[in-house]
Amino acid sequence: MSSWSQRKMCLEAVYQRIVDNFLQLAAAASLVVLVRLGPEELASLLRELPPMHLFFAGFLPAAVFIFYLMLRPRAVYLTDYACFRSSFNRPLARIPMASFIEHNNQSPTINERSVRFISRLLARSGLGEETCLPAAHNYIPAQEYCTLDNARSEFELVVFSAIDDLFAKTGVAPDAIRILVVNCSLFCPTPSLVDVIINKYNLRSDIRSMHLSGMGCSAGLISVGLARNLLQVSPRGSHALVVSTETITPNYYVGNERAMLLPNCLFRVGGAAALLSTSPVNARFRLKHVVRTHTGAAKDSAYRCVFQEEDGEGNVGINLSKDLMIIAGKSLEANITRIGPLVLPLSEQLLFALSLIARKVFRARTKPYIPDFAMAFKHFCIHAGGRAVIDELQKSLRLSDEQVEASRMTLHRFGNTSSSSLWYELAYIEAKGRMRKGDRIWMIGFGSGFKCNSAAWECIAPAARNADGPWASSIPRYPVDIPDVLKH
Repeated sequence: MSSWSQRKMCLEAVYQRIVDNFLQLAAAASLVVLVRLGPEELASLLRELPPMHLFFAGFLPAAVFIFYLMLRPRAVYLTDYACFRSSFNRPLARIPMASFIEHNNQSPTINERSVRFISRLLARSGLGEETCLPAAHNYIPAQEYCTLDNARSEFELVVFSAIDDLFAKTGVAPDAIRILVVNCSLFCPTPSLVDVIINKYNLRSDIRSMHLSGMGCSAGLISVGLARNLLQVSPRGSHALVVSTETITPNYYVGNERAMLLPNCLFRVGGAAALLSTSPVNARFRLKHVVRTHTGAAKDSAYRCVFQEEDGEGNVGINLSKDLMIIAGKSLEANITRIGPLVLPLSEQLLFALSLIARKVFRARTKPYIPDFAMAFKHFCIHAGGRAVIDELQKSLRLSDEQVEASRMTLHRFGNTSSSSLWYELAYIEAKGRMRKGDRIWMIGFGSGFKCNSAAWECIAPAARNADGPWASSIPRYPVDIPDVLKH
């Protein structure tokens, strides 16, 4: 390392120490001044002040502090969470690459050119050989088996399994659930999916229940934010059940538009259930912040970059725009601007603010300053939407390979499970024994519209390394080596 690099690192360290500890330094300086005055001189100064001034000097700070305690939001905790664990003896199908390609090759509606495209895409996708699709997607022609009954069966299998595991882990009775939030973007039957869960578990009749649809892969964090808000106006100690999944049985695209074939190759079966509460009893994480940003209001390109539509032959599918990563990057920048002041140390906030002022006010042609979020978070859960998503966020946020390991391995083992992928990533970090009390976690998700949502958590009690979970049978094999063609 050169002498200049060493001096630069030393200056950065001094800058961070001074700025991040400014308040402590100011308090220490004030204390030194008071000590130098001495008790007699200090008492003399106080006697010179009018009694009313002394009263307000003591009363106002106390009143403000009490007022703050009364109005501040209640703390919200994650009691525990559970992910659907795919098992090959269930009515699901493990999808090796060769089997998926051959299935498409035998499909009467998909041409040879599309099969070659699918083969190249899978080779670069980052998916492994153990991801699962519903049984209906193994039949030819698939569209004849993508029925409403089969879609309901997939939803019930995934969601009931996750909820059963969650109730078993927490010991919370179903009748203790006051709030139920379910997000499933593309499957919206009648009765609604929350009604399916209420009926199955005989939940209370006055439960507040909501089903979020069409919100995309970041809907899980939207659900967490909604549950948090509802807990603020519920009796203290209330419980909220959040269920995140995507039912893909009825959403198999059978046409030949390349942009609409991508979801077929990336999306797989998965789901998660999380129990939130305003009670800290047996809680494992504390919810610090939920930040939502939407970039589709002013730009049609952002609004349409993930769009459900029909192709020229009338086949319905999800069209992923070629500008998706550019739009995702701008959406991430908007989210960083909002969450940065909430979580970053003062030194990073100052550098970010100066960069923003230089670009916006003085029109300086400089790259935006990307804060070092590793100073605020120990772990990162980036939505496992695909190899390109993980690569772009790793580059944009300047993260190490280990910091994005959970995302890459989740994509490899489970595929893109939409809104539930973040919970699989959190489970991976815990299964590896890397979580410690006090660690902070940043979850980042993207969704149609276009949205970037994020949540910050603080660990209270990490799970045991050998705890049962979605990685129980496979964690000894991970991390796996991903060939360069997949990573780059």
